[in-house]
Amino acid sequence: MNDKYKCFVTVNFNKQHKPYYFGLNDQSIGYGDYIVVETTRGLELVEVVSNPDTLDKLPGNFELKPVIRKANQKDLKNYEESLELSKVAMEAVQRFIEELGLKMNPISAEYTLDHRKVLIVYVADERVDFRELLRRLNAELRARIELRQIGERDKAKMISGIATCGMETCCSRFMRDFDMISINMAKNQNLALNISKLSGLCGKFMCCLKHEDEMYTEMKSEWPAANSKVMYKGNEYYVNSLNYIGQEAKLMNKEETIYVPFEEAFKDHLRAQRRKEQE
Repeated sequence: MNDKYKCFVTVNFNKQHKPYYFGLNDQSIGYGDYIVVETTRGLELVEVVSNPDTLDKLPGNFELKPVIRKANQKDLKNYEESLELSKVAMEAVQRFIEELGLKMNPISAEYTLDHRKVLIVYVADERVDFRELLRRLNAELRARIELRQIGERDKAKMISGIATCGMETCCSRFMRDFDMISINMAKNQNLALNISKLSGLCGKFMCCLKHEDEMYTEMKSEWPAANSKVMYKGNEYYVNSLNYIGQEAKLMNKEETIYVPFEEAFKDHLRAQRRKEQE
């Protein structure tokens, strides 16, 4: 399937974190070079983010697309021109949307390297009739127009932002794909089921719920569950809640409520675990 190539390289599209792979025979191409490739969008200039590697190290069984060429001065000039043309296209898109009163939010407009095609990405809550918009854009830009609707999570990934933790959003900083996130993950982490506080900039559940879910599942398996009974200093208590990060348990009985470190509150549990490990 890929026998016509000697090796492959990994590339990065517009500083995205998802890797893409292209086959080549020119092993002089390496990390930091710019190459021209053909995608479903057309010809694009991309940055190589790896040195050439042998085909046996390809992460998967799929057919590679070829590297067209190493970028030359003309390609680099065309790329710079496409950036300027993209700004003009975006201004035209915004102007026509406002004139037509369309309920859509344009995110980006990008020309291909040969300037034959413009990809316009937008967000909309409902179906939009953009036939007149296409007609006007074709007349003004003199290029093939492709409109692509994306969801709120993809929008957040593209434009980035500062999350509630004070850091750049996970999706734009390092995530390659989106995972399924459910309210059960918030329950597993003993979080208050306040949708507004559990939602990220995109309005969907925060990705960190998924990142931390496995850790909480593992920690829960190591300690007694909430509402279980424990003996502490000769008195019986039930476990009201557990702070897994602070390693502190809230113990209650009819007489008092106390906060005790895990290692003190669950001595019997720890001894039972050690005996089990020794068996």
